Amino acid sequence: MAKTETTRFAVIEQERVVKVHERKIPELKADEVLIKNGACNICTTDYGQWTGARKNLKFPMAFGHEFSGTIVDMGSEVKGFGIGEPVGIGYDNCGKCEFCKKGLTSECVTLGEGRNKLSPDGYHGGFGCSEYVVKPYRSLFKMDPSIDPSEAAFVEPVGTVCQGLRKLRVSAGEKVVVIGAGTMGILNALALKAEGCDVLITEMMEKKLKVARNLGLHAVDVSKEDPVEKVKEWTDGRGADAVILAVGATAANDQALEMVKHLHGRILLFAAGYPAPELHVDSNLIHYRKMELIGTFSADLCDFKKAAELISEKKIDLSKLVEAKYPLDQVQEAFEAAVVPGAYRVSVVF
Repeated sequence: MAKTETTRFAVIEQERVVKVHERKIPELKADEVLIKNGACNICTTDYGQWTGARKNLKFPMAFGHEFSGTIVDMGSEVKGFGIGEPVGIGYDNCGKCEFCKKGLTSECVTLGEGRNKLSPDGYHGGFGCSEYVVKPYRSLFKMDPSIDPSEAAFVEPVGTVCQGLRKLRVSAGEKVVVIGAGTMGILNALALKAEGCDVLITEMMEKKLKVARNLGLHAVDVSKEDPVEKVKEWTDGRGADAVILAVGATAANDQALEMVKHLHGRILLFAAGYPAPELHVDSNLIHYRKMELIGTFSADLCDFKKAAELISEKKIDLSKLVEAKYPLDQVQEAFEAAVVPGAYRVSVVF
């Protein structure tokens, strides 16, 4: 079979405009692999740039970081992988800098400008929404071949969840509240259940409540019930051991402070919000209640490894989080579907 030399890929050219371009596939370095893409999911960051909400990202953006595929070629120094293996994707890392050596691969010095990094042919981004993608082998995680590519593409977002739960130090039997039943809220709740936690999730949108309940989650409709009172009732007045903020909103921040138990409560600020939400808490409250406010962002190699295991071993059910699938040539329609209120992940498939 003739070697593939070019690839088609999606590019956000400007606000509300995404088109398919073509480029030559870069030559593989010794530590890189060539992946034939199976699916690329559209993340909130991607459609945030498309709508104009995320002004920190540059055009033209060869977007895509939630994707999965199959290895079709590899460099001479690739270790632990073989041709034909299905893989999920984490973040690039050099494996050599001081941060990588400490396991803090999300802080690797080679990441530079992140998604704004410019390619030699003039594109920003990582080319994840592409027929063929070149990646360092250190960014890859083996997946069970039975996993649907659109679900295998969840390695990146589930990895960020795994880092958050690791920092939150959750343990089996704890009562944990997740505020927000969007994609990331559901992922947090499912991962918590896999850890043996007792989980309650709050939401106001009917569609999201239905999905949460169909996944076996204890969901509270905040449009009909006071979520703080429901948490008190659920915990016999004690308050939750921990609260995860899976939405970035001032009201949610205020609720978390009321939901968490009086002493030694932990709050994980998982989600960002635009404009930035406020946090109405004074330092004395944190001091006397021995409270922990924990920030989390991104994920390290160990988190992606755990995410790949959770997905491959089917310990979390992702089937209801794939809203729709579109071929690459319909990527503009895919973005239009992704921004519909209440939508979960929309997947571009190859």
